[in-house]
Amino acid sequence: MEPARLKLAGRMAALEPSATLAMAARAGALKAAGCDVIDLSVGEPDFPTPAHVCRAGQEAIAAGFTKYTPAAGIPALRKAVADDYTRRTGLAVTPAQVVVSSGAKHALHNVFTALLDEGDEVVVPAPYWVSYAELVKLTGARPVLVETSIDDDFKLRPEALRAALSPRTRMLLVCSPSNPTGVVYQPAELAALADVAIEADLAVVADEIYDQLVFDGRKSPSFPTLRPGLESRTVVVAGVSKTYSMTGWRIGWTIAPEPLSKAIGNLQSQETSNPSSVSQHAALAALTGPQECVAEMRDVFQKRRDLVAGRLRAMPGVRLPDIGGAFYAFFDIRAALAAARSVGITTSGQWCEALLERQQVALVAGSAFGAEGHVRMSFAASDEQLVRGLDRIAAFLADPGATRG
Repeated sequence: MEPARLKLAGRMAALEPSATLAMAARAGALKAAGCDVIDLSVGEPDFPTPAHVCRAGQEAIAAGFTKYTPAAGIPALRKAVADDYTRRTGLAVTPAQVVVSSGAKHALHNVFTALLDEGDEVVVPAPYWVSYAELVKLTGARPVLVETSIDDDFKLRPEALRAALSPRTRMLLVCSPSNPTGVVYQPAELAALADVAIEADLAVVADEIYDQLVFDGRKSPSFPTLRPGLESRTVVVAGVSKTYSMTGWRIGWTIAPEPLSKAIGNLQSQETSNPSSVSQHAALAALTGPQECVAEMRDVFQKRRDLVAGRLRAMPGVRLPDIGGAFYAFFDIRAALAAARSVGITTSGQWCEALLERQQVALVAGSAFGAEGHVRMSFAASDEQLVRGLDRIAAFLADPGATRG
């Protein structure tokens, strides 16, 4: 008898897998097979989690903090998040406005599920992080992708936002510092977008997960601080993954108006019960303990930014925006694609596949971020790995048909 077949829901047919994780998996498989692969695909700090944070996790286990917690997070962590945000931005928030989740990706899912109905539209500037559009689509809403230009450092202009609005537009999604571009909006640039959001009565989701990884003494303004009353329509999403190199601990959060936070807490109580109890205690130590580790990591990333940007800008046919934060170089390879047509390479996906196959360097195609003709390189890697990777990229640009000897 033929086994029964499980029919997938329609929402799953439209769901794309994470391109960054897929490329990392391919690179990992090649490494396991003995290839000298330089993986610059995944957005993950290469530093260890700070020692005092790890000790807090170990102490939590030893003390028996291994049971259920309140769905929205332990009170001490919610207070620490609120206090840290208030101290750094000047905008007073309360623990009741904070919901701690299993990573910032989960936090985004919670927000979209709580606010979006079938057919609603969300304006998403492109290039965008690979999961934004997919998480929006899972709610039945529609991401409206608005193209930006490298000539504007990939920043959304207010006139482009206004042109994208329709009667169904419910939300604007912004990310600064940006994944994948590393671009940091100036306060006036975000304020201009805020004015349109207020005029159009939009909710705003501000992904600020990289807000402490900014370079050259810049500041990364928090969106709800830009205009009076913005805090009533804005949800800030952040977490410890990037700032404290805690990607695997899976702790993120939302800061939102209290009624929305209560709804998100109720949603989360049905989805996951609560975030990891041990990870919450580690995150509490990260926020309330020594902060020198953050500055040290930021300084190293800035030096790597200088190395990577200098090398890429010297390569023929490559263009790069102003990288003000995070740890990504998102560069234009359209001129290189034109030169590679002779060897059958016409898309950024094919270019990245060939780079991995012939030079053993893993990058992510810009098409995954809504920007064909570009690629994303993470510089969360050692100087030695970056130099070797850049040498191979330069060799590939010079001769895309050649295989590394």
